[in-house]
Amino acid sequence: MPELSRRRALTAAAVVAGAQLVAAPAARAGDHGPHGSPDSFDEVYKGRRIQGRSAGGSGHHHGGGYAVYVDEVELHVMRNADGSWISVVSHYDPVPTPRAAARAAVDELQGARLEPFPAG
Repeated sequence: MPELSRRRALTAAAVVAGAQLVAAPAARAGDHGPHGSPDSFDEVYKGRRIQGRSAGGSGHHHGGGYAVYVDEVELHVMRNADGSWISVVSHYDPVPTPRAAARAAVDELQGARLEPFPAG
């Protein structure tokens, strides 16, 4: 068996470090797809249907072209400069993803219906 040289040890360490750097952005992305855009979701959370998807970059969306719905009523969301998300329902409680914003809104609503927010 060949002796472990300093060069081989450094090469192996560089390969391991490089692999960790490649994997790290994917781990930090959480519920985000390519280029940092949030992944779509559609689930039932505490008996409420929550959905999130690309809004096609239209008009009044502050969520960077992303729309979130609770029981098919749009929940206005906004992405903060630090990458966190807030909604009109839980404005002072930033969360890491639009899915988390939808869940926080359901928690805050405590069974109440989300009323449409007038765009303007």
